[in-house]
Amino acid sequence: MRNNMFRRLPVEQATGRLYGGRHRLRVVYRTRDLVVLGLGVMIGSGIFKIAGEQASSTAGPGVLISFLIAGGVCVLAALAFAELSSIIPVAGSAYSFSYVAFGEVWAWVVGWALIMELLLAASVLARVWSLYFTQALNDFGVPIPGWLGDVIGQVKGPDVLAFGILLLVVLMLATGSRMSLKTLWYMVMAKVIVIGLVIATGLKFFDTGNLTPFVPPAKPAPEGDQTVLDAVLGAFGGGTPHVFGIWGLFAAAPAIAFAYIGFDLIATASEETDDAPRKVPRGILTALLTAIVLYAAVAIALVGMVGMAGFAKLNPDKLLIAAAFDEVGAGAMGKIVDVGAVLALTTVILVVMISLTRVVFSMARDGLLPRPLASMSRYKVPSRATLLAGGAAVVMSQTFDVLTLEQLVVIGTLFAFLFVAAAVLALRHSQPDLHRPFRMPAAPLVVIATILAVGWLMLNLKVETWAYFAIWMAVGLVLYLVYGRRKSQMKLLLDEPPAPPVSARLGAAPPPGARPPESPGSLPPGVVPVGGPGLGEPGLGDPGPYEPGGWPGERRPGMPESPYPTGRYSTGRQPGGQFAREPYQAEQRPPERYEQYERDDRGRTGPYGPGRPADPYAVDPGVPNPYAFGPYATGPYNSGEQSYGEQDHGENDYGEEPPGSRYRR
Repeated sequence: MRNNMFRRLPVEQATGRLYGGRHRLRVVYRTRDLVVLGLGVMIGSGIFKIAGEQASSTAGPGVLISFLIAGGVCVLAALAFAELSSIIPVAGSAYSFSYVAFGEVWAWVVGWALIMELLLAASVLARVWSLYFTQALNDFGVPIPGWLGDVIGQVKGPDVLAFGILLLVVLMLATGSRMSLKTLWYMVMAKVIVIGLVIATGLKFFDTGNLTPFVPPAKPAPEGDQTVLDAVLGAFGGGTPHVFGIWGLFAAAPAIAFAYIGFDLIATASEETDDAPRKVPRGILTALLTAIVLYAAVAIALVGMVGMAGFAKLNPDKLLIAAAFDEVGAGAMGKIVDVGAVLALTTVILVVMISLTRVVFSMARDGLLPRPLASMSRYKVPSRATLLAGGAAVVMSQTFDVLTLEQLVVIGTLFAFLFVAAAVLALRHSQPDLHRPFRMPAAPLVVIATILAVGWLMLNLKVETWAYFAIWMAVGLVLYLVYGRRKSQMKLLLDEPPAPPVSARLGAAPPPGARPPESPGSLPPGVVPVGGPGLGEPGLGDPGPYEPGGWPGERRPGMPESPYPTGRYSTGRQPGGQFAREPYQAEQRPPERYEQYERDDRGRTGPYGPGRPADPYAVDPGVPNPYAFGPYATGPYNSGEQSYGEQDHGENDYGEEPPGSRYRR
């Protein structure tokens, strides 16, 4: 393997064997948890406004078709994520996939794009959360003091509510995922209940006349920020952008696809999921399809309730769907929508911060970011990465006008989608024998369709967004060349001199019955060769040093027999070289849990802690047995911070953690 910035990470190292138990995340997610995680990030406040905005400005009632177009593009990308998550179930998601498929520098580029996307998303969502929370207080008639009104619900500048929600989420994540997972469950359930009420109430006021004309006549788009696609069409075709009509159905899809984005973040939880190669693909696809159904149902209810002409009459100071309920005389639903919007944004912030910390953790574990960020706290979470990422989000939300940079979140996500789709083909070609619990159907055709569809969505972003993205990526490339390229764990691993082969270290095996050549380094430590006429020489009636009875103290006149018939160099033998019967039967491992053998916070090992009985399997008195396990595990293969089971799974070999263990969930 060439040791340069295009070096690729082998799959077996990407899945955790390179890093050891100290850097392993504990298992907390099941399939239903992954679905909740996906719904928590995909269903935000956008579900209550995106349909109305696109119907009134771009697509008309045909926005329902736009939801299906955007959903189809996301399903294509989700299939690629599902296949790669089944092969490489690690916390890095698209970053780790690119490391295995394309090489280190491309992995850094994708990881740097993900950091921009998630960091900016957390900052933007905190600002929007503050706006909606302030609106909810006004709708419920809660008085806000004048001094407080200047520091909450602000579009830019210091905002106490944005600061507070980010600080709360960061502290929750830094002290363990278990509490955040339970909180996420409750909030997502409440959010789905609110969405169900919105759909049911909206359908009561449904009027089929509001769906006509389903595709309004096309007309020129209003003046505004130019997209890359507009610039290309204007340069080569001389045309101007249009809204409504058939083109409007496709033009609305990119904005709607932004609402679906988030299913990819489920892949960052792979390392914390039991049986991830099967459950993560299932969670990704189930969550995405559920979100598409919910978004389409809300769009049908909202458009059928108000119609295209009715959107122009709505109160612009309120959340669009809440204003729509006021228009039809169901104002009480507006307050329920306010609560649902606040809950929806809270779950999105929570999942985005989880994903951001996992990407930072993975890049630090590989050495591309400072290695201390990959260390685990006593809660078995990457607390340093969480605090750093959370602190950066807080600073960004309080100092930048982040609401004007919202499209950077979209371009970062779509950029990662391109690499993930291409990685499917790359790994199918370079490593076709990899075990794939989930396979993308019709891979070549579907992958090409995914790349074209995602590329088309990226062309619908503003030229200004592309410029900012190029600057961010240039800064990231400089950081990689200055730091990551030199500190990469793969570079350090490949720079190590190769170990000599076993045959070179041991030499050629001697012929049967022959005495191997003796050298000072050829005998075990502390053992001297036996020699002399008639003593220790082959063929003179006395065994040599490598034959039974040839070690010092055995068949040597004037020397005592070995006092340790199970000693280091005559294991299991009696004096004279005859093998004795085993003094103890082989220990059978109990099928039940063996938490009494695990370490607790004070380093004891249950009933076999200080003062435990002597190990009957020790090779010599006072010499630890390196191969024992269970209550006699004293050697280097079963000591240290974790057992092999904990290194691989964050728990013992039976999938459980001992009570009182410092690895307890």
